[in-house]
Parts: sequence; structure tokens; C-alpha cells
Amino acid sequence: MALTFREWREDDDLALNQLWGDPETVQSGQFRAVLRPSSNEPWSRCIVAEDDGIPVAAGVVYETSLHPDRLWVYVEVARENRRSGLGSTLLAMLRKEAETAPSGVTALRAKVEPGTSGAAFAEAAGFSRIQRSRVVVVEPGRISLPVFSDDAGPQLEEAATGSVELTQAVAEFYNSVHGWDRADMTLGRAQQMLLNDATGAAGAVVLRDAPKAKGGKIAAFAVSYTHNRTDEPADVFLGYDTKLERSEQEAALESLLAMLTYQYPVQLEVDESMAPVARIIQALLDKGAAREVGPATEIVSS
Repeated sequence: MALTFREWREDDDLALNQLWGDPETVQSGQFRAVLRPSSNEPWSRCIVAEDDGIPVAAGVVYETSLHPDRLWVYVEVARENRRSGLGSTLLAMLRKEAETAPSGVTALRAKVEPGTSGAAFAEAAGFSRIQRSRVVVVEPGRISLPVFSDDAGPQLEEAATGSVELTQAVAEFYNSVHGWDRADMTLGRAQQMLLNDATGAAGAVVLRDAPKAKGGKIAAFAVSYTHNRTDEPADVFLGYDTKLERSEQEAALESLLAMLTYQYPVQLEVDESMAPVARIIQALLDKGAAREVGPATEIVSS
């Protein structure tokens, strides 16, 4: 091979996608979208490897403001050029570029699917798992509906996705369950990334520990990203007040999930760090009331 390396150019995506073919994993498809010319705002560096003048591989490293303590990195090499050290060379070049990041951050993270070539490459490069997530569908009518005994107890109500109270609950939850990769989810970012119309957020419900008029706080919430009722499960972002006791968290989540799945299935992405949600979902999986959809996803870091 007569290998040369250069910065990413416009239209490289056309040449590389034609050579690479369809993405091997969902993660590959997502990261191909961030292969682009290097920039300083936001900071990113993208390198292309050519074999006799033909682009065959590319890699990118970049900052994100939401998770500021690590840089994302992605490398893809054409199948016929693998096992030649090309991927390792690109990764080493990207590590060197990371030393110039304005934040001073040099730790890297990547997203992989267990059992794939990408996961094997990451492991060989010294990356180790810091988080695992899975997508789960909870079947309808499989959780006993809660009985709210009186007007002073827990209350279920709809919530406007633009409400400050809900936005604050979402931001606090997100930051709390991302201790493994520190997050800076502000109210503005929560609205922009999780709650406004552009995200597909179609509605929200909250479970309060008492009526709002009596000072009830949000114990758990669910945001739906399905606009129209179809036979497909609704995508739901499920969260809870992380300051509550474990038993209170699980009780609130079970009640809310029972109401959500009374007639229709819902689909959730569950991280290991969401311990109360993960325990409830695992119990549902064990008794056949839920099912995993697709392979798990792992965040690995070095």
C-alpha cells in the first residue's frame, strides 16, 4: 500500500460511503455523520487515509459541551484494508490531535456494539467499558395498575414539555445519572435536546408524590417521542427524582410505567447507571413482560 494522510475534504463522504457500503452497526451510521472538515468551533479534527490516492479510511476526534471530560473518537477502515495497522495508525494520529484541543481534555470515548470488529478494535487499543445500555420494549397490560387511595397521595398528570418544572426535573435527572461521564445538562440544553418540538417530543406525564396544590413534587416523569398512535411502541424517555429513597424511586417508576403501558407498548433505552429503572426492567424481562430490541450498546473509554 502507498498510504498517505490528509484532512477531510468535501465529498469525501461520497467516495468513502461507496467503498464502505452500508454501516455495520447503528453506531457506525451515527458517527459517519460527524466525519467532516476540521474546525475550531466546535473543535474537531478529521483525517482521511488514502491508498494510491483513493480514500479508504477516516477518523475523527471532537469535543462536545454536554459531556466535557472526554472527546469522542471514531475510526472506520475499508474491509480490505483492515488488519494492516491502518486503524491503529489513524487512532494514534487522532490522539496526537487531541493534545491540541482547547479544553485541554485528552481522554477519549467511543461507542461500540459488543461482539463487532469495532468493539474488538477498541479493546485492543486499550479502551474499557464505562457504560452499557440496551433498548427494551415493555409489553402492554403486564404491570398492575396503581391504586391512588386519596387526594393527598401520589397524583398522575399531564405536563407541558415547555414547563420549567419538568425541564428542571429532566436536567437534574440527566446530570445525576451521568456521573460516569460528567454531564452539563442546563435547562436550555434540556429544552433544546430533549423537550422541544424539534426533538420529536410529543407529550409528557409526571407522577407527583402529592397533589401539586399541596406542594407535590415530581417523583417520576415520562416524555413520549411518538406523535401519532401506531402499532409500533412509543419511544419514551423515563426518569425519576434521584434524591428519593430507592423504594420511593421504584414505586414511582412502577406506577408510571404501569399507566404508560396499560394499553400500548413503550420502548425505553436503559443505561446501567439508571439503577432503579434497570432493576424494574430486568424483572420484567425475567418474567417475559418485556423484550430487548437489538444488541446492547457500550461506551468505552481510554
